[in-house]
Amino acid sequence: MKSSVLTRYRVMAYVTAVMLLVLCACMVAKYGFDTGEDLTFAVSQTHGVLYIIYLIFAFDLGSKARWPFGKLLWILVSGTIPTAAFFVERKVVREVRPLITDAAPATARV
Repeated sequence: MKSSVLTRYRVMAYVTAVMLLVLCACMVAKYGFDTGEDLTFAVSQTHGVLYIIYLIFAFDLGSKARWPFGKLLWILVSGTIPTAAFFVERKVVREVRPLITDAAPATARV
């Protein structure tokens, strides 16, 4: 597996997790203080699109790492639980890093 597969997953895990926290703050402002309705709408739409990208990259990583369905499902759902993606991402990196086999460029013998 290439390291770019893991890097894409890591970036989207962090971006999705941060956007979910921003969305939670917007929801508190919208429903708790009756303000920021337009911002909440924009953030929710953005988070939805980013979550779909996260799902694609996480599924790609899971299929290349040959994870069982239950584990893959937990990783996919972790993008919907505030702060869970931060912890799941660290665990995934520790597990997947030994599977990375980036080929080093071959040197020609003279």
